[in-house]
Amino acid sequence: MKSITIEGHLRTESGKKAARQLRSQGMVPGVIYGGSTEVNFYALATAFKPLVYTRDFQYAEVQVGGKSYKCILKDLQFDKVKDHLTHVDLLELVEDKKVIATIPLKFTGTAAGVKAGGKLVTKMKALKVKTFPRFLQESIEVDLTNLELNANIRVEDVKADNYEVINSPRIPIASVVMTRQLKQEEAKGDAKK
Repeated sequence: MKSITIEGHLRTESGKKAARQLRSQGMVPGVIYGGSTEVNFYALATAFKPLVYTRDFQYAEVQVGGKSYKCILKDLQFDKVKDHLTHVDLLELVEDKKVIATIPLKFTGTAAGVKAGGKLVTKMKALKVKTFPRFLQESIEVDLTNLELNANIRVEDVKADNYEVINSPRIPIASVVMTRQLKQEEAKGDAKK
């Protein structure tokens, strides 16, 4: 699984004034929690770009104060006007402690309903799961090969080993719907009979 390295510095001051001053210097304040202690740090805004502006699920190795923390992205805050990153929350991965993560779905195969002229509609792009850090992976594969016309694949149909899926089991992930052309052809076929 992909990993990026972020060089950070410990924050000595806290509060709005200190955070505003950091942001004016092109820095982004952040916090690492979930481990034995909470770590307040800051890093260059550009260091977070590969972690924030991607659809991939990946680790962040944050090096702060001579220590290295293996983390995943938990929350982000952006400036409402300028759309700049203003704060980052990271969750430290502790081996014997379960974490909640949002893992992207990767669709494989061509649905049987699509081959029959239908259109694939994806309704979810990721699943929220609870698992141990050693089981985290880049994506969860969903095989669409047996998906028929006017059928759904639901959360409960996904094979996610070692994951406790938090999403509701009845939510559809993907479906194959009839296209307008297919409906018209079917209507013509019924009219001829």
